[in-house]
Amino acid sequence: MQSVFRALAAFILACCATSAPAQSDYPTKPIVLVVPSAPGGLIDTVARPVAEAMGKALGQPMIVENRGGAGGGIGNAHVARSAPDGYSLLMTVPSVSTIPLTDRISGKPSTYQVDQLTAVARFTADPAVLVVRADSPWKSLADFVADARKREISYGSSGTYGTLHIFMEAFRNAAGLNLLHVPYTGAGPALIALLGGQIQALPASPASVQQYVKAGRLRVLAHWGTGRLPAMPDVPSLTEAGYPVQFDQWLGLFVPKGVPAPIMEKLRAAASKAAGDQKVRRIVEGTGVPVMYLDGKAFDDYWASDARKLTEVVEKIGKVE
Repeated sequence: MQSVFRALAAFILACCATSAPAQSDYPTKPIVLVVPSAPGGLIDTVARPVAEAMGKALGQPMIVENRGGAGGGIGNAHVARSAPDGYSLLMTVPSVSTIPLTDRISGKPSTYQVDQLTAVARFTADPAVLVVRADSPWKSLADFVADARKREISYGSSGTYGTLHIFMEAFRNAAGLNLLHVPYTGAGPALIALLGGQIQALPASPASVQQYVKAGRLRVLAHWGTGRLPAMPDVPSLTEAGYPVQFDQWLGLFVPKGVPAPIMEKLRAAASKAAGDQKVRRIVEGTGVPVMYLDGKAFDDYWASDARKLTEVVEKIGKVE
């Protein structure tokens, strides 16, 4: 029996001896950063300079791999099910928190669960804005609310259960509005529909509508942030207007649950360097999205709070036929 215990102890020591150098030497090969959308979108645009900067900080190339489909679910699930060795990363958006729930509500098999992922860092956070055509009858948020309490107003989104849909439904619940949701296959088609008059309102990212606002084609009535936005100082937040609804469209970095602490520390250090890199900031802020970096417990707490708010709204929406 003693010989068995000695052999077992020797095996455990051997495992520790081999795993510790592996973690301290990390990384020893290229790292894959999964983007759960097609090339060219906002996630992809941010992920590529971040990957380059993190790769330099870590001493190994970081390769961006686009795995679009299912509203981001395919790419999210791929990383969630990957080995927790630090070589599979995910850059994704707030819907990472709701896709498993919306799959369940819709009667679909869930491809991953939220607790299969661990947060590394947040790179951006930008509140959506509520826009209407400039020739609409609504000059202010108060005008819009008063009208939407009397009759049905149509609004578009990037798709059912997408973040824009959730944001608008949270506002509808808080203000008691009559709204008709018209889902599109993305934020771009929804914006085109608003400009073309097929829908009457749209929650959107400030960057996507900025040029049309400046050109006098769209009007911003409110935003889902806090306080006033530097680029839109005259636009009130919904909270300021009396509707306690606050959400950001953010981009965050995740890994599969179980990545060892030494590797997590290296990833967070590299992410922090990337967030401060001048090239990264120039490219990211050039899209109209501010760099708003968080990591560690700060991002863990932020993600948990955001996920709670999002899932509460999804549960109120329920199954969409």
